[in-house]
Amino acid sequence: MAKNNKQDALDYHAMGRPGKIEVVPTKPYSSQRDLSLAYSPGVAEPCLAIEKNPDDIYKYTAKGNLVAVITNGTAVLGLGDIGADASKPVMEGKGLLFKIFADLDVFDIEINEKDPDKFVEHVKAISTTFGGINLEDIKAPDAFLIEERLKEELDIPVMHDDQHGTAIISGAALINALELAKKKIENVTIVCSGAGAAAISCIKLYISLGAKPENIFVFDSKGLIHKRRDDLDKYKQFFAVHDKELTLDQAMGKADVFLGLSKGGLLTKDHVKSMKKNPIVFALANPDPEISYKDATSVRKDVIVATGRSDNPNQVNNVLGFPYIFRGALDVRATAINEQMKLAAVRAIAELAKEPVPEVVNEAYNEKNISFGRESIIPKPLDPRLIQYVAPAVAKAAVESGVAKVKITDWDAYVDHLNRRLGLDNKLIRNISEKAAKNPKRVVFAEADNYKILKSAQVAIEEGIAEPVLLGNKRVIASLIKENKLDLDGVEIIDPKSDEEKKRREKFGEYYFEKRKRKGVTGYEASQLMRERNYFGCMLVETGYADALVSGITRNYKDVIRPALNIIGTREEIDKVAGMYIMMTKRGPIFLADTTVNVDPTAEEIAELTVLVASKLRRLKVQPRIALLSYSNFGSSNGKDPEKMRKAVEILHRDHPSLVVDGELQANFALSNDLMLEKFAFSHLANRKVNTLIFPNLSSGNIAYKLLQEMADSEAIGPVLLGLKKSVHVLQLGSSVREIVNMIKIAVVDAQYKK
Repeated sequence: MAKNNKQDALDYHAMGRPGKIEVVPTKPYSSQRDLSLAYSPGVAEPCLAIEKNPDDIYKYTAKGNLVAVITNGTAVLGLGDIGADASKPVMEGKGLLFKIFADLDVFDIEINEKDPDKFVEHVKAISTTFGGINLEDIKAPDAFLIEERLKEELDIPVMHDDQHGTAIISGAALINALELAKKKIENVTIVCSGAGAAAISCIKLYISLGAKPENIFVFDSKGLIHKRRDDLDKYKQFFAVHDKELTLDQAMGKADVFLGLSKGGLLTKDHVKSMKKNPIVFALANPDPEISYKDATSVRKDVIVATGRSDNPNQVNNVLGFPYIFRGALDVRATAINEQMKLAAVRAIAELAKEPVPEVVNEAYNEKNISFGRESIIPKPLDPRLIQYVAPAVAKAAVESGVAKVKITDWDAYVDHLNRRLGLDNKLIRNISEKAAKNPKRVVFAEADNYKILKSAQVAIEEGIAEPVLLGNKRVIASLIKENKLDLDGVEIIDPKSDEEKKRREKFGEYYFEKRKRKGVTGYEASQLMRERNYFGCMLVETGYADALVSGITRNYKDVIRPALNIIGTREEIDKVAGMYIMMTKRGPIFLADTTVNVDPTAEEIAELTVLVASKLRRLKVQPRIALLSYSNFGSSNGKDPEKMRKAVEILHRDHPSLVVDGELQANFALSNDLMLEKFAFSHLANRKVNTLIFPNLSSGNIAYKLLQEMADSEAIGPVLLGLKKSVHVLQLGSSVREIVNMIKIAVVDAQYKK
């Protein structure tokens, strides 16, 4: 690291509360009663229950979600034997990764003991505290002995991640690399540099995947491991299958695959040149690989390279595995992490790498179009789908192999549960996606000279939710498609300004003039407006050529909504349109209105937009529970806004008695069941989880959704326009591809309903 980066790292760990993790209570503790339940005398009851039935420890304590990360600091990262104290920052970091990727709690435990037998006894003595044990940074061969004994003598999952984590991730990478190289694992020759814990585990796993021992050449610091050597421990003897000595140079000439878990710079360009066609090089030494990605790819165009570095493609990173392996194992209370579970993780990770990459992953890595290939043979560590793929695969393997104490029968529900744990529950979006895919519609993209719009159009096609119609200069759009390697072959592109559109433009102008001739629009103005993409696009929707339009990523809100209002107009029973945002929060989706259109609506208009919102939610398969907000609770204060909201509620209760709505309410009461039950048990919203907030004016609604978006890190979908005859929706300036695609889905579902 550069000098300033070293200081940055020290500052990061020291700032504020020292370290990276803390213990957070999961139960109330604000009153004396809470404390008496948490400790004395109330705590006696769960203690007695566990004494009577030991399995109740999983019911009454955190054991089932608690992992011990344990080390003696004898083989830390690339630092070596730095001791137990110095290893603590690494173990805390491992705890942080467990929490953020799999919602598993961790106690990091650094044991100042190098004797393997004594180390094992220490771990056994404290093991009842934990649901699983992750051994970390222990030197070989001690790591093998310690893991073997703990697996034999404990009935909870135990895994030395340095061994098996690297094996599992590189195994997944190997499966996919061999597929791209068009080679079979049973036929390839593998050369391995390194014979430590990770290397030995990798080779054993490759053999489980089908590699032949006679095709594997393992080198340690003294050369090839072969039958005539008399300095091999029992772990290395497993690889002594060859009769004679070979040099690394000679072995590389036979190699299809190189696996490096040794030291930086050991492999040369000539070594890579000498390998067979479509060679695979896994240079996994850290921080410096056996050969750099740049050097390996500079001498062979057909080489597939993986390293342990995040600044290269194909990073073999254990975080792809260990959080989700332990998550799956603990969720079925597995008594071990066995070979079947490890292989299940390998195949799940390999399978995920072949799936289309969500735009959130592209954005996280500042990429435009990550897809399965030589530079993407394993998923990225920040892919949110890893928990959905790996944890269930491991849990299923535990059940099928007989080491699970808990059986899962509804695997779809289990995946939903995993998503909710991490705040990834996107049931609403999933339902909208499924509905859109059942009956895709033609969607006009009015700003097709923008990369994000084109990328969103490609995603819409891949997901089968829409048939895009792109508006803009054909030459510019074609150039962007080519430059960004987008797959939009056959997609219709229309340039409203082009000569070939003259006839349709004139027809649209005449139509618009008839609509607006008594609204101050001349025939010439009507014709000229049809050269504007938002006007032309709205006419495509109005005349039935297309079903929906999305626009606004580069235009002001009014520039999109004005053509929609003038050409398409509102539904007959509606006087005004309204804007709604959907905020994807950890408590589920929250719907906010009006956030974009009406500056200061009347009580009657508030009631009307509330009905519009409720209707929209029902079409999205959401049961609306609506709070009308103000700074007052049920008449506690007077003023223009509370009185207006009070009157709107009266109208709604009179005209729509089946609607679950109440107010006026302060926001904290609306969102807290406990507060509502305590203070306003009479309310229609008491003991109901409010999911919709109606604001008294545009200012409050707009401020609220932007605060939620920034401070609560909530994803915003919108603004969703309510009240138009046909499906037109406005994008936020600078929307991400993910946000655009979500809006396309909503536009398609809207069009389905209105058609």
